Amino acid sequence: MAEVGDAQSSGNPARRIIARILFAAVIVCDLVLGAYVVHLYYLHPRTDDAYVRANTVDVAPQVSGTIVELPLRDNQHVKAGDLLFVVDPRPYQAELELAEAQLALTNLQIEALGRAIGAARARQKVAEADAGYQRQYLARLVPLEKEEYVTANKVADVRSRLAAAVAETEQAREELGQAEKQLGQLGDINARRAEAEARVYKAKLNVGYCQVRARFDGYVTNLNTTVGQYANQGREVLSLVDNRTWYVIANFRETFLAHIAPGMSARVYLLGYPNRRFRGVVEGVGWALYQSNGGTVAGLANVAPTLNWVRLAQRFPVRITLEDGDPRFPFRMGATAVVTIDGEPQKSPPPIRSQAR
Repeated sequence: MAEVGDAQSSGNPARRIIARILFAAVIVCDLVLGAYVVHLYYLHPRTDDAYVRANTVDVAPQVSGTIVELPLRDNQHVKAGDLLFVVDPRPYQAELELAEAQLALTNLQIEALGRAIGAARARQKVAEADAGYQRQYLARLVPLEKEEYVTANKVADVRSRLAAAVAETEQAREELGQAEKQLGQLGDINARRAEAEARVYKAKLNVGYCQVRARFDGYVTNLNTTVGQYANQGREVLSLVDNRTWYVIANFRETFLAHIAPGMSARVYLLGYPNRRFRGVVEGVGWALYQSNGGTVAGLANVAPTLNWVRLAQRFPVRITLEDGDPRFPFRMGATAVVTIDGEPQKSPPPIRSQAR
């Protein structure tokens, strides 16, 4: 029994040394693994506070009227150019016909004014010619009056006819100017015709506005109306979700922003498609957040009187454009996402130099 006890006592130091070595190795491995995890944590920031987004457009008519056609259903996919709804075009068609009739009447008036201008110009020339003749005739009679070859009454009669011719010339010139003003000709443009043509153009636009079509591929949403509803100009009838560009708004803590830069690639996982990975590219990092504390009221800073001891890092939105859409896995606005940023942070851009000299 004594020999067995001696053997066990001699073996305990070796076991203790081996245990200490194993414990130290475990500690070193934990430290190295922890440092590596922390390095990856900041090198490849990750967040689950992210949501799929798309641009939306509120579709509203540019003219008011009763909806007479609505070949849509809610959540339907439409292509660019597809008809969304039609506003009753009859009142606007009547305005177009009236504007076209006014344009035709304006053209007739312009022709009549043109002829009136021609007649006024001819009368002016006749009056100027008569005045010129009377002026020359008077010039010949004045010397003869001194020699008593003509009577004073004759000279007076010629003077009165000259004055009448001059007055008629002035009247013809005023009539010509008035007719030219009424014609409204400014260089190569006739103001009367331009106004009438503008009314016709506006009426045609209103007729065209009665048909509201999709400007891009998208999904109909928020369709809560039907045929017979009165649509007001500029008031939303439905909304379209733009299917051309989808992106993710991922909210990262401000301690990660130094490791996120535009152009970096990102891995995106959607909760609705857990086994599918999507690729995205960082488009930009948000520059501002709304804060109730620190806002200005009437030009004065609004600062809270107390400060919590625990300060939480703010989260800034990072916009990530999705690049590999798949019809089998359609994106839905508001879907929850998990985002991991890949790539090294870009070098800081050179400082901006002033252009002033």
